[in-house]
Amino acid sequence: MKTFSVTPFAVAGLLIALAASGLALAPVGNAQEKAAEKPAGKPSLTVSLINPQRIEMPFVVQATGSIAAWQEASIGTESGGLRVAEVRVNVGDVVRKGQVLAMLAAETIEADLALARANLAEAEAVLADARANAARARDVAGSGSLSQQQLAQLLTAEKTSDARVLAVRAQVAAQEIRLAHTAVAAPDEGSISVRNATVGAVVPQGQELFRLIRGDRLEWRAEVTSAEIARIRPGQSVAVSSATGASMAGRVRMVAPTVDLQTRNALVYVDLPAGAMRDGKFKAGMFARGEFATGGANVLTLPLEAISLRDGFSYVFILGADNRVKQLKVQLGRRAGERVEVQGALKGDERVVASGAAFLADGDLVRVVAK
Repeated sequence: MKTFSVTPFAVAGLLIALAASGLALAPVGNAQEKAAEKPAGKPSLTVSLINPQRIEMPFVVQATGSIAAWQEASIGTESGGLRVAEVRVNVGDVVRKGQVLAMLAAETIEADLALARANLAEAEAVLADARANAARARDVAGSGSLSQQQLAQLLTAEKTSDARVLAVRAQVAAQEIRLAHTAVAAPDEGSISVRNATVGAVVPQGQELFRLIRGDRLEWRAEVTSAEIARIRPGQSVAVSSATGASMAGRVRMVAPTVDLQTRNALVYVDLPAGAMRDGKFKAGMFARGEFATGGANVLTLPLEAISLRDGFSYVFILGADNRVKQLKVQLGRRAGERVEVQGALKGDERVVASGAAFLADGDLVRVVAK
């Protein structure tokens, strides 16, 4: 049987090993106690909360279109073959009703008028002689000095001369009208938009010399989709913005009875206020945008910054009882300034993350601060 002797060095080594193992176990126990004292997780973000708010939000139909003249008057010549002797206005001039815009050479018409008046004097002289002969014939009709045939000829000559006078008087009146038309006048007040008259040119009858924007009235011809046209009624207010940045309130005058087969849009004619053209901010031919106010409704809204857009969908984050957020899918409706209509599962009493939703995920722990 073997015997083992314990040396002092072995005893010392054993004591050192036991001390080391005791030191190693002590920190492990302390670490577990500290871990038990730590919270379940670290907040992902510090957020503020808001509640959905109900507001009265108008239904707004947006449209684009062109500004045009309410009506344009085409001013032409009624007497053909005359030379333009004088042009008194230019494009952009504001004219009044009856103002002379141009003068045509009247020499030929004046000569024709003089000839017609001479023919009238001759016809009236012939008529006077015929009436005298007819009067004498009636006086001797019963005496037998004139045959019935002669008597009928004298009475017929009187009627023929009378008709001749009427015809020549009509010719004189026609020439006087032609002479009056040598002065081309404005049929209404407004601004000259087109000038085709050139001094010295011989113009045919009916040729347009000027074009006039009647009353300086402008309208906006808005193109509205067929899906939205039912919301628009005559008399509704419209906010119109031109390409210059100017804004003006208009009013719907008429909705077109048909829809374009190619674009499926309908025209809405909007009257702009008087004087819209004179300040230079609105001109015919300009492109413009507008918004039709078509009533309103009380809807649930949130600020735009509370909405998170992901994968083409809209979400909000609602705070739960354990300070963890829940992601909720919503549908967005109309917008009014910085607020947007929210359609979906919200009832109005939820606590919604006001901002920073783009940095959150479903189930994240957050720290809430007062806004």
